Amino acid sequence: MREDDTRVLLVEFAASLFARGFSVGSAGNISVRLDDGYLITPTNSSLGRLDPARLARLDSDFRHIGGDKPSKEVFMHRAFYTARADAGAVVHLHSTQATAVACLPDVDPASPIPPLTPYFVMRVGRRMPIVAYYRPGDAAMEPAIHSAAQDARAVLLANHGPVVSGKTLTDAVYAAEEVEEAAKLFLLLHAAAPRTLTPTQVDDLLATFG
Repeated sequence: MREDDTRVLLVEFAASLFARGFSVGSAGNISVRLDDGYLITPTNSSLGRLDPARLARLDSDFRHIGGDKPSKEVFMHRAFYTARADAGAVVHLHSTQATAVACLPDVDPASPIPPLTPYFVMRVGRRMPIVAYYRPGDAAMEPAIHSAAQDARAVLLANHGPVVSGKTLTDAVYAAEEVEEAAKLFLLLHAAAPRTLTPTQVDDLLATFG
């Protein structure tokens, strides 16, 4: 996809997420890998009011080379891109249900949302660990995210929100949406000890859909 088309698609996805309440105010940020660098949403920008021409442009070493000043959480995206060769885009949201799960003290930090549906496994993977709390914008969280991302396509930042990667921008957005739906199901069902997919069923999904 041409860079101009990628810029337009990113802005369209961001506006859709904002309109549906996945992000409020200036919360959240989205990035996408290009052949020679990255695009990322600007700092203090609303996902609902982005301009394709003003998206921040980074070179392959994550240096700012064009557009508005990039999000202060560039390091969060860099952690995924350097940990996962398959990461073509990264979406960070403050979506309500997923953030609620990230605030619960009694969930499994290695896998707080169990495999309730095949679509969570297909789009997010086997697990989505919780990364310990850091102040928003604190680059000290980069090593922790990088470590978790080596065997997870997505993480929950404790008391903060999800960070989700995908092979393409479309994949990453769909996965971020699936995280929110899975979190909603978990919050509805966790007190009832719901039936989850078995390890064999999870393995079959991953073998079939990757």
